[in-house]
Amino acid sequence: MQKNRFKATGFLAVLVLTACSEAPKPSATQPEAAAKPATGPPQPVTAKTAFWEMHKLAHSWVPDVLLLSLASKRIPEIQNDGGKAAVWTAIFASPSRHEVRTFTYSVADRPPDIRKGVDVARPLAWAGPSREALPFHTVEFSLDSDAAYQTALGTAGAWVKKHPDKEVSLTLGHASRFPAPVWYVLWGDSKSGYFALVNATTGKLINGK
Repeated sequence: MQKNRFKATGFLAVLVLTACSEAPKPSATQPEAAAKPATGPPQPVTAKTAFWEMHKLAHSWVPDVLLLSLASKRIPEIQNDGGKAAVWTAIFASPSRHEVRTFTYSVADRPPDIRKGVDVARPLAWAGPSREALPFHTVEFSLDSDAAYQTALGTAGAWVKKHPDKEVSLTLGHASRFPAPVWYVLWGDSKSGYFALVNATTGKLINGK
């Protein structure tokens, strides 16, 4: 299982690092998602809710856009819960342009770095798919983050009860050793936390430790 831990954490690191050679900076000229009437304090949302808002702009950037990774983020004022997050970051790739672009969706403003709605970074050069970071189509992304969380919690429940203070993060990505994109659900950190991998197409648990 320790070997699996190294594989899983390595997979996560590649998803974050292979797509971009430098940290993307938000672009002030990009349009934001249409504002919705306020009905109370901002609430965290599932990955698919954020994804489709980002995908609209990604598809207008380039028609052959593919998803490379999707990850939950947090802001102090809003508690992420049950597989829902206040902020989601997606990296989209264009095979035709050999570029990637980072899109961020937030349910609230947190100046100066986070704006409510969709924010878009400038395109960066992309070397193309690798064994550890494969782009994938939206049809392969069937399982939403809240469902992935519940599946992961089924194996992590005992550990989570013993460590109630550990925050959870979710990352979606694809690597050649998996038959489909997977959700990497992590409580705590990669060194001393607990993780579970969930197939994002079938919803089945792959493993957990």
